[in-house]
Amino acid sequence: MKMSDGVEWAVHCCVVLTAADRPVPAARLAQFHDVSSSYLAKHLQALSRAKIIRSVQGKDGGYVLDRPPGEISVYDIVRAVDGGRPAFVCNEIRQRGPMGNPPGQCQEPCGIARTMAVADLAWRESLRGVSVLDLATEVATKQDSAAGVRLTAWLNGDPDAGGDAVTVS
Repeated sequence: MKMSDGVEWAVHCCVVLTAADRPVPAARLAQFHDVSSSYLAKHLQALSRAKIIRSVQGKDGGYVLDRPPGEISVYDIVRAVDGGRPAFVCNEIRQRGPMGNPPGQCQEPCGIARTMAVADLAWRESLRGVSVLDLATEVATKQDSAAGVRLTAWLNGDPDAGGDAVTVS
């Protein structure tokens, strides 16, 4: 399964937003991830349309998670950014060529289509089983507590909070 780069950025942004205690401007998220603001904005809009994050207007505006991080699955983010299309689309090539089967003999999906559908379902279920909270918890266990405090301070606009690298992975 090939996902767009936007999925990675979107998941990272959602995990980072769990550390913020106020709205984070899109430009700040882009700066944190060292990615173009315009590129990231497109993915933030997709997350907003899917009601994963929401925009808070005003002088201290920015983005916040729209629901608790435990209620946002990685699949929700993938679907928001890349859509819900199946990974495999059967083109009924068994009906083509000199030995092609007539359409009447192809009423049921072939073994290849069934196998791909099962794999697609397993992939989706796996991603549905991991929440943004799960990922944020994993990140927190791999960092010292000072890194989390620095991250929150930096997201809240403290330019001196960066110090040592803060990684969200």
